[in-house]
Amino acid sequence: MSRLARKPIQLGKAEVTVSGGTLTVKGPKATLIRQLHPAVTITVDGKEATVAPRDRSREARALTGTFVAHLKNMVQGVETPYVKKLILEGVGYRFELKGRQLSMQVGFSHPVVLDIPEGITASLEKNVLALESSNKDALGQFAANVRRVKEPEPYLGKGIRYEDEVVRRKQGKKAV
Repeated sequence: MSRLARKPIQLGKAEVTVSGGTLTVKGPKATLIRQLHPAVTITVDGKEATVAPRDRSREARALTGTFVAHLKNMVQGVETPYVKKLILEGVGYRFELKGRQLSMQVGFSHPVVLDIPEGITASLEKNVLALESSNKDALGQFAANVRRVKEPEPYLGKGIRYEDEVVRRKQGKKAV
């Protein structure tokens, strides 16, 4: 069993309910819902929740730690939203918000347009895109999808990178 699952999870301001195979975490900022795997049980006692495997199978023991992490992320997300910042570097590269769509000019012959998923708010400040959401999974996936459009290249550093990401630069051709 996971070492994380041995300690109960402190819920703070969040309200956790488990019914019919769904886990619901309700807090001051948002409400998050996730399907429970049948190999895992979650019990709530006041302001603490514990995750335990239903049986001694390998799958149940592995999923216990996974659901502890999911529950902790959900509890933290409904209290204070997660934020990811993406920085765009390159001459002529730019972000543009059009309602629930993100349009990017990143050196292609056409703008790349991505729909912003529900629950994620985007704000733009020059070449920095700030994404905010209570759902850590959805936020991380959308940020990865945006970054995948034009990953930073090692020679000039052009592309989309995370705020805390360090791009290892390579030396270019040497003149003889």
